[in-house]
Amino acid sequence: MQFKKSITAISVATMGLGLMSSMASAADKITFVSWGGAYTASQVKACIEPYTAATGQEFNIVDYNGGLAEVKTQVEAGNVQWDIIDQSSADAIRGCDEGLFLELDHSIWEPAPDGTVATEDFVEGVLGDCYVGNISWANVPAFDASKIEGSEKPTTMADFWNVEKFPGRRGLRKVPRVNLEWALMADGVANDDIYSMLATKAGQDRAFAKLDEIKEHVVWWEAGAQPPQMLADGEVVMTTAYNGRLFNAMYKEGKPFEIMWGPQVFDIDTYVVVKGSPNTAAAIEFLKFCTSAEALADTTNYISYGPLRKSSSQFVNPDILPHLPTAPENFKTALTYDINFWADNVDDLTERFNSWLAQ
Repeated sequence: MQFKKSITAISVATMGLGLMSSMASAADKITFVSWGGAYTASQVKACIEPYTAATGQEFNIVDYNGGLAEVKTQVEAGNVQWDIIDQSSADAIRGCDEGLFLELDHSIWEPAPDGTVATEDFVEGVLGDCYVGNISWANVPAFDASKIEGSEKPTTMADFWNVEKFPGRRGLRKVPRVNLEWALMADGVANDDIYSMLATKAGQDRAFAKLDEIKEHVVWWEAGAQPPQMLADGEVVMTTAYNGRLFNAMYKEGKPFEIMWGPQVFDIDTYVVVKGSPNTAAAIEFLKFCTSAEALADTTNYISYGPLRKSSSQFVNPDILPHLPTAPENFKTALTYDINFWADNVDDLTERFNSWLAQ
């Protein structure tokens, strides 16, 4: 698959971001925290490298596996080392409520190319008190087609659970989020009813009972780079994963994997600035560039995650569109991740999940 040349270098030169080398020299390195692997690589190519080339601003790149524990420790100790974090939507809300992140003025973001103000150009619901949305992505199940016998392929979470029809080990992320939703899907619950059911003890009991059915067949993963590697090594036959990590393995490395788009759980990622960041002003200036329509679109040249600005669509390579979670064929039966449910319930359900794992 061929991808168009990066548009970001042009963006830096044409957008009035105040990108002065003197400003960069006055700031220390910005510490940019993200999820590693192909995703961080896409951010480096689309945002960090062109910004550094234009301004001289340098960066420390840090990988993490999500959550709030590390940043909470820094803030509470008064020893903040991180500046910008690529944060999950639910944790961005929780971190804001807990006073870990800076409140953002969304009027400062770059307008669309036609002059539309940013607050009207971003997709609805992706600007929060402390976060600005950057990409859409999906949790998806996938399988190694070379390991599936017969002509019938798995397409549903009921198939994912069916280890008799499709033998082999399964990969699941070692968190309750999305696993509980998928357990209810596998048990026949309609998407429209999943979160109302999970809000009840009976619904949670049902989800954990369904997880019991495949627990002994599960290999648990934590970092986003693990699931494609687990498939490639034959450690599992099916696994859940981030769609962009699978795209990289399938279309850039030629792996015989297939995504099951039907049960996808659609989500967004966001940028937050840590309260007490040592380089707050420089971090904000960088985010003005990195959340521009052009820069967000350029990310899709490196990974199949969708930009969250309406005007970005004109810059997205048509070849990548069928591989985005929001492509019509992929999105038909998607479940949209309920960020408010998880912001409110993640602590209790994580405690229960960890106890369940230990049983």
